[in-house]
Amino acid sequence: MAAPSSLERKDVKRPTFLQQRVANLGLLLGTIGGIFIVMRVVLVVAVGRYERFTDVSMLVHYAGVAVTLAMWAVCRRGRLRDSVTHGIELAGIVISGTLYVGMGWDLPQPFRPEMTVLLALGVFLLTHAIYVPSSWLRTTILGSALAVPLVIGTWTMVTPVEPPLAAAYFASPHSIYSSPESIVLLGMASVVTWWIVVMILAASASAVIYGLRSEVREARQLGQYTVEEKLGEGGMGIVYRANHAMLRRPTAVKVLLPDRVGEAEIARFEREVRATARLSHPNTVTIFDYGRTPEGHFYYAMELLDGASLAEIVNLAGPLPPGRVVHIMQQVAGALAEAHGLGLIHRDIKPANVMMTTQGGVLDVAKVVDFGLVKQVADSDVSLTGDGEWIVGTPLFLAPEVILSQAADDGRSDLYALGCIGYFLLTGEPVFMGDTMVSICSMHLTQEPEPPSARLGTPVPADLEKLLLELLAKEVADRPASAALLADRLEACESCGVWTQADARQWWHQWGEELRNERAAGAQEESDITSALTVDLLHRTPDTRPS
Repeated sequence: MAAPSSLERKDVKRPTFLQQRVANLGLLLGTIGGIFIVMRVVLVVAVGRYERFTDVSMLVHYAGVAVTLAMWAVCRRGRLRDSVTHGIELAGIVISGTLYVGMGWDLPQPFRPEMTVLLALGVFLLTHAIYVPSSWLRTTILGSALAVPLVIGTWTMVTPVEPPLAAAYFASPHSIYSSPESIVLLGMASVVTWWIVVMILAASASAVIYGLRSEVREARQLGQYTVEEKLGEGGMGIVYRANHAMLRRPTAVKVLLPDRVGEAEIARFEREVRATARLSHPNTVTIFDYGRTPEGHFYYAMELLDGASLAEIVNLAGPLPPGRVVHIMQQVAGALAEAHGLGLIHRDIKPANVMMTTQGGVLDVAKVVDFGLVKQVADSDVSLTGDGEWIVGTPLFLAPEVILSQAADDGRSDLYALGCIGYFLLTGEPVFMGDTMVSICSMHLTQEPEPPSARLGTPVPADLEKLLLELLAKEVADRPASAALLADRLEACESCGVWTQADARQWWHQWGEELRNERAAGAQEESDITSALTVDLLHRTPDTRPS
């Protein structure tokens, strides 16, 4: 794996919705078939006819269950094209259905084996109509395909009519049978008629379910964005992967949930997103759009980043070399310089909010995300602000003045947080660690940071270490005066070496696959979307408040 761009999106190797449904169908049909195998085993043991375990009827029954379980096994992993999935679906059902027809050949005629097979194939078709999204036409085609082994199998089961059975039919006073041929023809007519009824029911079920699904899909495509799947969930809202309906541009849509934050906080966040949308620095995530859904939920659409956060990178691979630390910090400082120049303070600079991605073929491009994130830090024992105010940021990366609610508006609290990030990248550990948020905040207020070289037990470039400790100064005035000046200072850290594209390519080649697997494993822990979010940009509530 050469670069973050080759990190497959976490849904690339996950089964599609169709695959999941076909897999569920195979598992359910295999379970039903297994239940009947258990029933037959119990009967065989009860009558002591152990040789029945290996007769033709039992063997084809085993094979029928095996085919449906094979459908489940093949479709539950990886991602297949829909055409391949449909092929597996059709082949699996028809082959297993044919095997169940073969199971009926071994049953005596008085047991009406053709009706047993009819029931089994009817369960197959109706279960498929319920579990797998299909049009009525596709279900009808599948039913017609199953009709072939059913009709052929029925004919072989009822012909020739066994003489004792024929005699029993003729002996009945209300019998309509006049000859063995009439028994066969009426038996065939009964099976065909019942199968037509089953096909009509299955096609009707498919039409209803498929129609409802189409309505949901249309709802998801209202406006300019098509919401595809949930990417993640945080303390304030949910992020979805989406596509612009006209441009087909991959997009991330973040929705703030009113039950998690108050209207005042949403209004403040909305103002800051409007300000963020004016940012154009290449190391700032691009905001495409923002507004409110018809339900009143505030959202914003931004570029979809294919890569990994600094938190994920360090947690997997450990400390980064000084040259790469400088490379990353320079980019973040550049993004902050533009934001600060517009009067926008990030307030939550942390490793999870810096994504490393590829842009225009350039590796290791840093993207600062989540401008304006607001979090409340509460503690049952100590009020960190003394009056229950909102504290902005994450405790491991909070500047002392933020903890004391004395933050200036010049952005140097962001620079303190960036110093915390640089320390974390260089050492693999936060500047201060504690058991509670209160203890961590106390260390930011009173404790001097341990030099990175002392923490690592190895030398660190002196100019980089000096700059990091300046950024972590308790007094705002002791830090670099601005993000732009910080970027210049970082560029002057010559003893750190240079992080080249070749270095980045080698790193992603070594760690990319493992990082992708870690992200995929984390994605499996998240539940699948059960309902669609409609981002209706044509009928959204207009924002008429001044910016």
